[in-house]
Amino acid sequence: MYAIVEIAGQQFKVAKDQKVFVNRLSTEEGKKVSFDNVLLIGDGDKVTVGAPAINGAQVGAKVVRHFKGDKVIVFKKKRRKGYRVKNGHRQPLSEIVIENILASGAKPAKKAEPKKEAPKAKAATKKAEPKKPAVKAAAPKAEPKAKAPAKAAPKKAASKKDDLKKIEGIGPKIAETLTAAGVGTFAELAKTKPAKISEIISGVRGNHVPDTWPEQAKLAADGKWDELKELQDKLDGGKK
Repeated sequence: MYAIVEIAGQQFKVAKDQKVFVNRLSTEEGKKVSFDNVLLIGDGDKVTVGAPAINGAQVGAKVVRHFKGDKVIVFKKKRRKGYRVKNGHRQPLSEIVIENILASGAKPAKKAEPKKEAPKAKAATKKAEPKKPAVKAAAPKAEPKAKAPAKAAPKKAASKKDDLKKIEGIGPKIAETLTAAGVGTFAELAKTKPAKISEIISGVRGNHVPDTWPEQAKLAADGKWDELKELQDKLDGGKK
C-alpha cells in the first residue's frame, strides 16, 4: 500500500517504514505526528483518489530528527552597478518514518474556532467617524485664496530635463556641464556633434570620447530603450 500525502506544503509518495525528508516540523524529536491531507491511496490494483483529499484517510509517522540540509550559495549581481551580494542558505529539514497508512476511519483534528472579539473593535471605529465632516465644512472658505499659486506651474515644465546619465560614458559631472551649456535633453544631445560636445566638456577631468553619445541620445529620445541597451552592451565606457 502506498499514499500521496501533503506534508508541510509539499506532496510525497509514501509507504510503510519509508524514511522521508520534509520541511521542518514543529513536533519534537521522537514524537508521533499524523497527516490528514491524503490525496491518493493505492492498494494493489485498487486506487482511491480524493476530491481533493480522502475523507477519513490518514498517514501516521514518527519524527526521527531535525537537521539542516546542504548549504546552497545565493549570489546576486547587477551589471555596471557595483552590486554584488553572496549569501549561504541551509534549509531546515525533518526526517520522519512512515508508521501506518489508514484508508478510512481516522478522526480529523479539530480546528480552533475564530475569536468573536474583532467585531466590537470595528463598531467602535465606526462611531468615531461622523465627527470628521464638521472639519470639512469649514474648508471651502479657504479655497479661493489657494488658487493664486497656480501661475508658477509653467516654470516647472520649462525646466524639465532628461537624465543624461543614462547615456553610457556620461557621469554626473558631465551631465551637469552639458545641462549648463543648454544641452539638457536627449533630443538636444542627439543634434549636437561630437566635436562640439568635446568643446563643452573640455574642462571636465578625464579622457572622454563622445563619438557615440548623439547616437545613444537619438535612441533614448525616440523611446527605443531595447535598441539602446543592445548598443550599450557592445560599448566599453561609451566607446566602440
